[in-house]
Amino acid sequence: MRAVLINGSPKVKDSASAVLLGKVKELFGSRCEIEELHFKKASVSEEDMAKLKEADVMVFAYPLYVDGIPGHLLSCLMHIEKAGLQNRDALIYGVCNCGFYEGIQAEAALGILKNWSIKAGFIWGGGIGVGGGGCIAMLPKIPTGKGPMASIDKELMQMTDNAVNKASQDNRYANVNMPRFVYKQAAQMGWRQAIKSNGLKAKDLDRRPE
Repeated sequence: MRAVLINGSPKVKDSASAVLLGKVKELFGSRCEIEELHFKKASVSEEDMAKLKEADVMVFAYPLYVDGIPGHLLSCLMHIEKAGLQNRDALIYGVCNCGFYEGIQAEAALGILKNWSIKAGFIWGGGIGVGGGGCIAMLPKIPTGKGPMASIDKELMQMTDNAVNKASQDNRYANVNMPRFVYKQAAQMGWRQAIKSNGLKAKDLDRRPE
């Protein structure tokens, strides 16, 4: 079986999507052949199209942008659809991470990927909405199934097992294993550090153009 893992984050590095796909790759292990793609632009190269054409499973990982899919990734999906890569035996899975604490916030964005997969002639395998995405790329390396990522890892394990067995699943939702107030405080700290590094103060966020 050939699985293609597609990073749909516009970030060149240090994205939560890349971390999540790294875990997916680890969980697949030797059970399938892995191809890794990164869609950073609004079109798909011929080389990448050829790899997608051979896929039995495609796993898209992407961030939540305004309750939807990033614009460049949406363009890539349309490009794939127009290319006529219909393979009705290929399953599509989605892993959408969001800055909100609750993974359910990714429900609409997973719905967009589902609708596309059906319209494009693929089989929808299901998705995972991941909450707390703002801290995922900053977490230290911890064994799978342990620490703040434990609940998310559990869902990724189930998804990869389903993919190997060519089975679909209902959408599932998980978030980082830390209290909501701790996640919120960490996010506030991150914004304040960014403001300070740019020579500004928190009150400058309310500044209006003159």
